[in-house]
Amino acid sequence: MTRASAAMQADAILLAAEGEQAELYARLLRARFGAQRVRVWPQQGEPLSEIGYACVWKAPHGLPARCPNLKAIFNLGAGADHLLADPVLPDVPVVRAVHRDLSMRVSEYVVLHVLMVHRRQRLYDAQQREGVWQVHAQPGANEMTVGIMGLGHIGQHAAGLLRALGFNVVGWSRTQKSVPGVETFHGDAGLDAFLARTEILVCLLPATPQTEGLLNLALLRKLRRDGAAGGAFLINAGRGRVQVDADIVAALEEGALAGAALDVFPVEPLPADSPLWRHPRVTVTPHNAGDIAPEILVEEIARQIARCERGLPLENTIDRTRGY
Repeated sequence: MTRASAAMQADAILLAAEGEQAELYARLLRARFGAQRVRVWPQQGEPLSEIGYACVWKAPHGLPARCPNLKAIFNLGAGADHLLADPVLPDVPVVRAVHRDLSMRVSEYVVLHVLMVHRRQRLYDAQQREGVWQVHAQPGANEMTVGIMGLGHIGQHAAGLLRALGFNVVGWSRTQKSVPGVETFHGDAGLDAFLARTEILVCLLPATPQTEGLLNLALLRKLRRDGAAGGAFLINAGRGRVQVDADIVAALEEGALAGAALDVFPVEPLPADSPLWRHPRVTVTPHNAGDIAPEILVEEIARQIARCERGLPLENTIDRTRGY
């Protein structure tokens, strides 16, 4: 075996992914890197000693640890909680999916549902079903405050789009951050003040031990209900484990929430008997707010691998102590 061929084997790329797009990722990776360099688990997984990079989505726990020459792990999605829960995850960089395409898609979802609240579209939909022609007062966007929980790449992108539309935007994050044009709050000490300002709550938080179950009834009761939006609204395009489904239903029934748009859930697919499916003031979508185009993500992976092979540090790596 020549030194060149040995290096090529050491840099083999493992794909271990669940879901409908696994075959598409396999085709794209082979087209980008060559069929000889790509191994698809479990069909072509062995020998794992050749693997230099792993592209994973809900891969079996323990699989990355079986790759002794692993240099980096690329997570094929925004949420890395399943990967980080692997008790024997190797001490190599874990790269999260970050790209303008992903930020734009999630931001589109956020803007869509903020505008649905702002323009009272649910009310007009109900009137259409009843054949009612009635105009309602329309406050300006600058009279409403949108609060964004989670001020990473996506949160800041969404904040910029909402500000461009004229909305007042406030933000909350676990640690202190500065976002142009956005009043920011942070930590437990700043949470209540943030909620008291917020009429439309947008959750873009990752799933961590600190955020699990954070969107509960006690928190939702602290949202502002007497503003121009005509009540408090919830939009969750982050992670399902952050919300408590039963508490969202309770908040809707008691009036703490006037409506909700939910793209993520603690159990997915959302069970057929969940009352959220049939609630008249809830919009349910099947975790598709941030579907990044696989073609774009594979090119981003190629860019990062090229950085690694030039001896440059990888970008957008996950801080394991924080979980994002």
